[in-house]
Amino acid sequence: MKKQKFLVVVVGPTAVGKTDFCVQLAKHFQTQILSMDSRQFYRELSIGTAKPTPQEQGGVVHHFIDSHSILEEYNAGAFEEDALRLLQDLFQEHNVVIATGGSGLYVRALCEGLDEMPDIQPGIREELSRRLAKEGLPVLVQQLQELDPDYAAQVDGQNPQRVVRALEVCLSSGQPYSSFRKKSKEQRRDFHIIKIGLNRDRPELYDRINLRMELMLEQGLLEEVKGLVPYRQHQALQTVGYTELFDFLDGAYSYEEAIRLLKRNSRRYAKRQLTWFTRDPHIQWFHPRQCTQVLAYIQAEVKNAEEK
Repeated sequence: MKKQKFLVVVVGPTAVGKTDFCVQLAKHFQTQILSMDSRQFYRELSIGTAKPTPQEQGGVVHHFIDSHSILEEYNAGAFEEDALRLLQDLFQEHNVVIATGGSGLYVRALCEGLDEMPDIQPGIREELSRRLAKEGLPVLVQQLQELDPDYAAQVDGQNPQRVVRALEVCLSSGQPYSSFRKKSKEQRRDFHIIKIGLNRDRPELYDRINLRMELMLEQGLLEEVKGLVPYRQHQALQTVGYTELFDFLDGAYSYEEAIRLLKRNSRRYAKRQLTWFTRDPHIQWFHPRQCTQVLAYIQAEVKNAEEK
């Protein structure tokens, strides 16, 4: 009988405790971990991405951490191809592999596949990033509403990556971004996917987020941001943890205000992550302390799949 393969996908909001939890799972199954965090790929981004240290990785092999330079262009489509290729190799040695992250688009890319999108014309991404920094996100949202009202009505207008991505497709192809999204069907995978969601009570989660931001600042987040100023137009830096401190360095507001915004925007980001993931009916939710229950759930799912 052909050996069944299982990808255990662990998702959840920032600071919920995915890293420690997944290290426990990986040690139990004696397997390896794929990161699906869209910013932890980049070697130059460490503190602001909450990248797990070697100690936090606990001796477990982690893939797609420090795998690229911020000077390289890397997106969800490229990640999908690379991750599927890697999984082919990993499943030769392991029947269970762990994948984890809070970047919904990258989770979808690995689990379902992405729509076929047109090539982006040279210079468009750079020009949009320049306009985002100079004119602000609302101006780009307004342009998206003109070019693709259907997608503009459903996109998170506070997420610069999604707005810029949609605009670059519109401007490169001359067609609405939504027209390409409707063409693709979910792609089949030759492995079973078991989805686990981690969450905590809102006050507990928000306290952890606030504490994480304070620890990042103590660890030198501001110094990291200063060193990234030459790359601030990069999409990976148009996100919480970096934009607030870039604005502080520009003199837009005080350091105290930057810290307040850093914490507030991180809490809002966590709320958006939960909104994205709770739409997926295949995710089974647990508290991070429920590792025993999660193992029982995974084993039951594995048994059900093998009996079919």
